[in-house]
Amino acid sequence: MKILRKIRNYYFYCGIEKDEYNAVKKDAYISNFKVWKILHFMMAGVFAVLCLASFFNDLMAMNRLLYLIAFLYSALASVAFIVLKKDSLIAQLMIYLSMSLLFLFAALVNLNKVNYNATTFIVLLVLTPMFMIDKPYFMTIELSAASAIFLIWMHGIKPFEIWQIDFVNAVAFTVVGSFLNIISNSLRIREFVLTRQIRIQKDTDEMTGLRNKGSLTREINEYLADDSTDKGLLFILDVDRFKSINDTYGHDVGDSVIVQLGRFLAGRFTGDEITGRFGGDEFILFVRDTDDTDLARLVARDVIAGVSESVKLPDEKEKLSISVGIAPYNGTEKNYSELFKKADVALYKAKAGAEERFCVYG
Repeated sequence: MKILRKIRNYYFYCGIEKDEYNAVKKDAYISNFKVWKILHFMMAGVFAVLCLASFFNDLMAMNRLLYLIAFLYSALASVAFIVLKKDSLIAQLMIYLSMSLLFLFAALVNLNKVNYNATTFIVLLVLTPMFMIDKPYFMTIELSAASAIFLIWMHGIKPFEIWQIDFVNAVAFTVVGSFLNIISNSLRIREFVLTRQIRIQKDTDEMTGLRNKGSLTREINEYLADDSTDKGLLFILDVDRFKSINDTYGHDVGDSVIVQLGRFLAGRFTGDEITGRFGGDEFILFVRDTDDTDLARLVARDVIAGVSESVKLPDEKEKLSISVGIAPYNGTEKNYSELFKKADVALYKAKAGAEERFCVYG
């Protein structure tokens, strides 16, 4: 059973467990995007040169139309990769389309020379899988389908002796290409897993398991720098009388308060929000794609009430209270520091308030 499970993991999840694969799948998609973006530019250049050369070489002239079509597709695909998002599913599907068209191109080239073996097609069967990170069985399906269509297409068109050699080569190199894809994918996926583990360790607050200050700053800055986004809500959460808690109950209780508060935030915000510990007794919550101040007030009230009920102190009659400063983002702030200052001003006003322990900037 262990052997079967290992084979399954290599064939479906590049040699790792399913959960590990899903955790780094986005990194794999981004890597594919970057590689194929470059490859499409290179293909556009190569096919442009081949098309021009066909005007000066009689042997290449028969493929001139193919070179021109391949150039136009590669050029359009290059433009598309400038517009598409790095981790988009459309980009991944487009990569498989490009591979299919490359195999079609190789078949059409060979169709002009039916008395020769399909060298270009066989080379693509081996090389193409090296440039794609995905579940290996997808590539096996791609290669098998391309080989089957090619062999059926060429049967009866090419001399039988030549077709037999193509048959043996296509079957053999489909298997080789599939195995090369499994090997290259497993090696590269393991790099992503290791990189992710290092990144998590570097970006995680040891006490709470949430993002630390560096991770918060980087992720929010990346969001603010994205021209396609101009809405957000930044919350600063600060424990009231935290020094008094440490002085009264000791630092162990103070640490427990921080851990419990972190656990509460991690359990409450499980979507696309950015949550972390800024330092000391200050926590950050950033809600994307909305600057609705009414929603901000609802979130603040919910968090304040939830913390009061969830975080326990030695004296059960005493409830923990927090103050919340809120800064709406509407595309004007250029970086995290500018937005943080506004939320900090709001936090100062919230702490000075007599009733509600939150304040919205402005």
